[in-house]
Amino acid sequence: MPRVTVNGQVTIPKRIREALGIELGDEVAFEQAESGYTLRKEAPTTADGKDPFERYRGSAGGDDTIPDRMRRLRGEYPYDGSDGADKDDHSGSEL
Repeated sequence: MPRVTVNGQVTIPKRIREALGIELGDEVAFEQAESGYTLRKEAPTTADGKDPFERYRGSAGGDDTIPDRMRRLRGEYPYDGSDGADKDDHSGSEL
């Protein structure tokens, strides 16, 4: 059973974090309900209540996937993946 610390903090049990999709740094909300309070995951917000990522939505443009963009940033582009193996897979090679 979790206990409240001197600082008013409590650890959310792992099974509940997983069920709610709560990860490190996520914001949560406590809402009063008839039987007590409910806990839910919140979308990220700034102090003024706005989504901190909103201004960046769509700014990258293009149809590239994230792996394609990462390959390009790493200088691994173009990579067509036609060999069926992951380009970063070094299994079997000697270091």
